[in-house]
Amino acid sequence: MTSPRVRRVLIPLPDHDFDVTEVAVPWRLLVDAGHEVVFATEQGATPAADPRLLGGVIFGKLGAEPAPQAFYAQMVEQPELQVTIPWAELDVDGFDGLLLPGGHAPGMRQYLGSAQLQAQVARFWSLDRPVGAICHGVLVLARTRDPDTGRSVLHDVRTTCLPKYMERSAYFSTAWKLGRYYRTYPAYVEDEVKGALADPVAQFERGPIELSRRGTATDDRHSFVVEDGRYVSARWPGDAYRFARSFLARLG
Repeated sequence: MTSPRVRRVLIPLPDHDFDVTEVAVPWRLLVDAGHEVVFATEQGATPAADPRLLGGVIFGKLGAEPAPQAFYAQMVEQPELQVTIPWAELDVDGFDGLLLPGGHAPGMRQYLGSAQLQAQVARFWSLDRPVGAICHGVLVLARTRDPDTGRSVLHDVRTTCLPKYMERSAYFSTAWKLGRYYRTYPAYVEDEVKGALADPVAQFERGPIELSRRGTATDDRHSFVVEDGRYVSARWPGDAYRFARSFLARLG
């Protein structure tokens, strides 16, 4: 009986401010399934998550749950996070899957707006291998252009992302204390993602209204993902476990 083949999964990150849950939960599930995770940053830095999500965004609330925080504490001790690959040096053909996490704090702009990273993502997308994107991570795909058509690689696929009602709710409930912490860009994530689609009405799926309840390692009732062939997308940290499992299924 042969053992399942180890898959190599690429997770690009900014130097700081990525979402704890959206990185640590997929990392933990991928590693537990026997796969290899490779992290990449712009210059090969040792990246760090948004510190507010570790201590609580406001009054100790809105941060990562205890289990993802524990996974993150394990992850930061691993050599693959301490020594990352620069985006320019990536050979994307050497990876079996690409996972694009999110985050909303200012440091995410390094990752969300990088033309260099988008070029690498376009190369990987053309390989027709599994791709997962969650929350703001979907913006990377929305901004990545197919070199042949000039259109977003999401142009013809079904997707979700951080819904506008979630982004608005988080912003308006914390702006008095944190300013634009929850508004990474002037445009809402949902609006920009819809703008990349050929038919937003048919292709964009917002999912059920949810503001607080989250999926867990054993309960997907309050989580949501959109699956379209080799591509899987999700909305926010509350979808992270289901998102990671759906991505794992595509790795095969």
